[in-house]
Amino acid sequence: MNLSVSTILLYSIVGAVVLAYAPFLVVAWGRLKAGYDQAAPRAMFDKLPPYAQRATWAHQNGLEALIIYGLAALMAYVTAVDSDWAMKAAIAFLIARSLYSIFYISNLPIGRSLMFALGSLSGWTLFALSLLKVT
Repeated sequence: MNLSVSTILLYSIVGAVVLAYAPFLVVAWGRLKAGYDQAAPRAMFDKLPPYAQRATWAHQNGLEALIIYGLAALMAYVTAVDSDWAMKAAIAFLIARSLYSIFYISNLPIGRSLMFALGSLSGWTLFALSLLKVT
């Protein structure tokens, strides 16, 4: 299948949304294990097992990363960036964010930090390509 760069950019935004929420499945599992308190779901954070606490942080960071990446990918889409660099940046972001959550939940801080850097670089690459396209 030969997808255009614009199609990959749009699919990568959807993928970024899914990846931002994926760690929440681990949080849900941790809540079940800790005894979910529907009356005060946020107050039970300290009762969660450590892996579920880290999954909460991975989820929150995923939402933060989504804001920047989503804007960068939309900017590249709107400016009709059509380069291998854009395609590679979009794919690298998805791979990096997948591994970021895995490393975070598994408590592997060096891997998590490297994947954060790669994901951030991917977004900033799309910003730069978009700005170069319009100048």
